[in-house]
Amino acid sequence: MAQTKALDGKVIIVTGAGRGIGREIALLAAAEGAKVVVNDPGGAADGSGTSAAPAEEVVEEIRKRGGTAVANFETVAEAIPASKIVQTAIDAFGKLDGVVNNAGILRDAIFHRMSVDAFEQVIKVHLMGSFYVSHAAARLFREQESGAFVHFTSTSGLIGNFGQANYAAAKLGIVGLSKSIALDMNRFNVRSNCVSPFAWSRLIGTIPTETEAEKARVARMQQMGPEKIAPLSVFLLGDDAKDVTGQIFAVRMNEIFLMGQSRPLRSIHRAEGWTCETLANHGIPALKSSFYKLDRSADIFSWDAI
Repeated sequence: MAQTKALDGKVIIVTGAGRGIGREIALLAAAEGAKVVVNDPGGAADGSGTSAAPAEEVVEEIRKRGGTAVANFETVAEAIPASKIVQTAIDAFGKLDGVVNNAGILRDAIFHRMSVDAFEQVIKVHLMGSFYVSHAAARLFREQESGAFVHFTSTSGLIGNFGQANYAAAKLGIVGLSKSIALDMNRFNVRSNCVSPFAWSRLIGTIPTETEAEKARVARMQQMGPEKIAPLSVFLLGDDAKDVTGQIFAVRMNEIFLMGQSRPLRSIHRAEGWTCETLANHGIPALKSSFYKLDRSADIFSWDAI
């Protein structure tokens, strides 16, 4: 008996699918039986420029492997173009079953030197783009009472990193967006989850390699290929993941982590209420042992990937 494929009969949109992680997800989704809308405007890592080649090349690769796909070149950063990505799925395949919000750009800078434009553009692509595409798809999912979203977050937002206030804000905002979708649409059998990837891609290809330590770090990161991110992402789109929603996963090589979500750590109370003086003398000292340090992702994930 032929083995059933995870996405047989499903139609999936993957944004930013012309390269890197998005490309690997699109290829695996097609291999698992999905018809895929490969979205990518083909811009540079900072979002500048356009090219049809990346999306067209992925579509061609899928077709060579016996799969079905169409290309779409719209930007996710504006509402109307983003809605056209969803319409492409309907026009080409008659329905939509899942969305992977993977599109992204980077415009890193230390906070006091970050331009307003650099902040706004990263927010527009990552956070607003995830909203625009999801919002267009949500109405279809509501009507058919099924559907799955996979959104891409980052430990830059979940934990922290230098020089990425725009990216971190967008990626942590996506966590809130995903959880809200999961809560609001659970009654319609619509699922929403986040994936935080550790993978070498062009978006992190500008990491400095001036010292031996930096060179060693980049060499380790280059071993973490984008293909390692695809299996969990594709699984979350399928029926076998019907009970998985509202979660945050991290993937690093062959490791999968279920990430925590904000919950109270400790509490203090004072029957007569608090003043600045009692907070200084009693309140904050009582909480201080549970304060989070100014950790970065590398401080928390300090061991080599497995």
